[in-house]
Amino acid sequence: MVVNIDGHSAYIRPKSTNLVVCQFIAEALPLLSMFQPGYQRLTTFFSKWELWYHALVMPIIFPIGLYYLIGPVFLSDWRVFVIGVLIGSINYAWAVVVLTLLVRQIIARFPNVKQTVARTLVMLGLVLILAVFITTSILFQFSRIPWFGTQFDWPTIRALFLLDVIFDVFLCITLNAFYAYRQWANDQTENEQLRQATYQNQLDALKMQINPHFLFNSLTSLSSLIGENRQQASQFVDELSKVYRYLLQANHHELVPLQQELDFIASYAHLLQTRYGASLQIACQIDDDYLDSSLPALTLQTLIDNAMKHNSMAINNPLIIHIQTISDGKLLVQNNVQRKINKVEQIQARLTNLVNRYRSLGNGDLEIEETNAYFGVRIPLVAHSVQTMY
Repeated sequence: MVVNIDGHSAYIRPKSTNLVVCQFIAEALPLLSMFQPGYQRLTTFFSKWELWYHALVMPIIFPIGLYYLIGPVFLSDWRVFVIGVLIGSINYAWAVVVLTLLVRQIIARFPNVKQTVARTLVMLGLVLILAVFITTSILFQFSRIPWFGTQFDWPTIRALFLLDVIFDVFLCITLNAFYAYRQWANDQTENEQLRQATYQNQLDALKMQINPHFLFNSLTSLSSLIGENRQQASQFVDELSKVYRYLLQANHHELVPLQQELDFIASYAHLLQTRYGASLQIACQIDDDYLDSSLPALTLQTLIDNAMKHNSMAINNPLIIHIQTISDGKLLVQNNVQRKINKVEQIQARLTNLVNRYRSLGNGDLEIEETNAYFGVRIPLVAHSVQTMY
């Protein structure tokens, strides 16, 4: 473009389309940022599926409902249209929040798959009552505005009641179908996690059976004992055979009696303390009332190995591991903390797998507590007894 500036011609290049678009976006970003807090609040309160539901349903129900309440003047008079949309939006917002809270309370009250029928019936009844109250109050509001010409009479209320029944059935069937699908998906995920945890437990037991380091250290300790104390060496061989006998059976059993796990730990601790001496101390204080309870096989061995993995041991600064029952029917495994300098991970993979196993079994989660002085794990015990491994 050519312009005349003080008698001189100059050529000004027009702005490209890309430049205009970029300038528009740059000017619109501050305005868009104003809506960000509201969007964050929406995504905090509503789930992704709830937002999709309202995004698909609102464009259908909203204009049809307003047209029914107001009539043809809703589309012919712009003032009626604006006021109707404004009042309708406010009512729709609070109605959606109240209905969502009610549905969540019903689902929380009847969460199991076996309660699907009861949950559906209760939801149908309570949502219908609330929907009738909401639509009646909206009808009354619209009847107070002369421009709308809305009649607050029995024929209109009866027609709205029929619409509420249709809405109630559609909403409850949709929500229960979605919730049933989500429960099924969660059950499939939990079952898969349980299978993986079981396979991992079997793999850990197999690794322990053929662990060359453990076997080499045990044979080294045995070799030194043979020349020093034959009686102690004989006892060491007995305890080693008990350990391997338990390991060979562990991958065939999901749960084992606490008494049997403790017997295994006694043999396992004997092997460890023979090697480490006073640097390692393992003490058990178990209430006899819990000896018939059950827990996953090799649980205590995993926690002992975890403590030894991440803590240093010395005669003047021993690693002390306490195994004891506590008043709430749980087993507490606790050790003093003296972290190794070259520690990379706080909790090793086997401990993470143990946490997943307990979560998959559905008998309560492991509770892990850690301070600068100690590291402890609370283990929920299964109340019923199981068959012994041998």
